[in-house]
Formats: sequence, C-alpha cells, structure tokens
Amino acid sequence: MTYATEWNDVYRNNSHMSIWPWSDLVSSVYRYANPRDGYQRVLELGCGAGANIPLFLKEKFDYYSIEGSENIVNKLIAIYPELSKKILVGDFTNKNAFLKDNFFDLVVDRGSITCNDTNAITNTLKYVVEYLRPGGKIICIDWYSSVHSDSKTGDYIDAHTRTNLPADSHLNGIGKVHFSDKEHILELFKKSDLIIEKLEHKEKSQELPNNKIHFASWDIIARKPV
Repeated sequence: MTYATEWNDVYRNNSHMSIWPWSDLVSSVYRYANPRDGYQRVLELGCGAGANIPLFLKEKFDYYSIEGSENIVNKLIAIYPELSKKILVGDFTNKNAFLKDNFFDLVVDRGSITCNDTNAITNTLKYVVEYLRPGGKIICIDWYSSVHSDSKTGDYIDAHTRTNLPADSHLNGIGKVHFSDKEHILELFKKSDLIIEKLEHKEKSQELPNNKIHFASWDIIARKPV
C-alpha cells in the first residue's frame, strides 16, 4: 500500500478529526453533481473521520468509501452501522477487487488523493475512470498547490511530492504530500481521459497573528466522456 501509516497514527491520536462537511465540497456537489440530476451513487476516496458522510446520507446517496486507516473505519462503522459493508479499509491507489463490478455516478475526494506521489495519483485517476459510469463525475477539493508555503520543504520523492515536512510546517506529520501547478493537473487528467469542467485555485494567508503559512490549493470538477 502507498497509504501513509502516519494517518492511522493521526486518527488513533484523535487528530485531524474533522466532523463537519467541507463547504467547498458541499457547494460543488449541489452545483455540479446534484442527486436530483441523477448523481446518486457516490464513492468517496479517503473519507477520513467521516466529515462528508452526513451530507450524503441526508441527500439519500448510495454511499461507499475506500479509506486506508483501519482505526478510523472501525470508529465510523460504530457510528454508522448501516455502512458496515460500504466503508471499507483499502488503498485506493491500487485496484480494489470488491469494486470491479461497481459503477458510480460520482467520485469525491477532499484532500486524500493529493497525499500520494505522482505514480500513485496517476493510478488512482485511471481507476476512477473505471469506477465511473459514462458521464459520471469526480470532484476533488483541496489538492495542494505548488505555491503552498510547504511546497519547497521536506524531502523530495519526485518533482511534485514531498515527505518528512519539518515540525513547524503546516502539513507536518501526514507523510507524502503532492503539490500541483495548473500544467501538472491538466497533464494528469488528460492522461486519464477525464475532461475538466472547472479548475479553481484558492490562496489564503493569515495576517494576524502571522503564522507564516500561505495556504494554496486546487478544486477540480471533471467528468468521464459519454
């Protein structure tokens, strides 16, 4: 598995326990993949602590997830026993046999795919195309940008991926982190035969007190050709 063992430790220590749906994902789902428009079966890659699950259950999506941390999956199944066969421990950068006959209207990712190296991301997008029905969509929120303040720190895995980010960095302790520019994203999605409908760059800096962190990320909406 390429999944970082750091995340199992993070969840074991009750860190990064986001429990509210991410607003950018919520707005993107309603605008670009509304269940009333036929987007009803959803696969979330890396559900983490389950922040987005209430949204999908409220809107009566048929919800599935592949999550690499066994620790957090056990916690989620205790909260949502009805999803015990649908939130599964696995590495979404490798082909998961239990999904080979499943087709989804929508795949969502909030900051999970970006925690891999370039080869793993390429594989993931290839599998996304296999999972999606023709015309199905993928929504990616917060792929870290190459102008993020952490992008030049840590140890280089490849031209876009870092690890062992320093203790005073924003993304310390989460293993691999991938930083993308526009050209890189266009290349990755073109290689996977996914058509980008929207590509948005976000930047944010805290002025007072100045924490020296410049947050920058990409939101991506793409679809599989019909």
